[in-house]
Amino acid sequence: MPRIIVCLKQAVDVNHIKVDPTTRRLITADAPKKISDFDKNALEEAVRIKEKLQGEVVALTVSAEDAKTTLREALAMGADKAYLVTDPSFQDSDALITSHILAQAVKKIGSFDLILCGEATIDSYSAQVGPRLAERLGIPVITYVRKLSLEGNHVIAERSLEDRFEVAKARMPALITVIKEINEPRIPSLPDILKASKKEFVTWSLDELGVSKEKVGITGSSVQILEVLAPKGERKQIKIEGENPHEIAENLAKALIQKGFARR
Repeated sequence: MPRIIVCLKQAVDVNHIKVDPTTRRLITADAPKKISDFDKNALEEAVRIKEKLQGEVVALTVSAEDAKTTLREALAMGADKAYLVTDPSFQDSDALITSHILAQAVKKIGSFDLILCGEATIDSYSAQVGPRLAERLGIPVITYVRKLSLEGNHVIAERSLEDRFEVAKARMPALITVIKEINEPRIPSLPDILKASKKEFVTWSLDELGVSKEKVGITGSSVQILEVLAPKGERKQIKIEGENPHEIAENLAKALIQKGFARR
């Protein structure tokens, strides 16, 4: 019966982000938060493994703000326990710091067979936290997984690469990062949502993990995001003309070929 830890991030719903047309800066103040999409795939896969082999699913998140709603959703989807590591000083921590905090939390949670993460988060898309967490824990990692199965004390994973699929095998404990093609996350039912309120929920501070505040946030990070701007969307305003539809189509094709958007 495997014990699976799922790392979740409470991220801004990018579908609700607005852009200041003058500065091109993103307006996120009023945007709702949710479980990062790929992390939800990881959670769904963990719950499916539990339903097949029994075991336990533990949800874990690190956040600079209150992420209890996110973890309640994880419990409603089928997680058995939830752990929240939170402190305002986490703000602007990079992937290196996040992996360090997660590693300390995992060690405090105790023994496990598998850690599941999304391939990346929908807000930063660095794809670095999972592999760095595995390195800190000294366990094997398999990334970009589209199919997953457990056989004895090994995990079998099919990876999706740019031009092929690859099957990898690793001894557990191991860390897996999944892509969206692995499954379709469930929508919790009302009874599941009600049951979630009765499940175990633990909140930890930095002090409880033995992490110094000087080693998190901007001061502890090796990478700092200086600015995030929306790309310019200026139109070229090119008018294609001709004597008839056939000539217009020919002129359009020539223009697309000339710009490199099409080939003969």
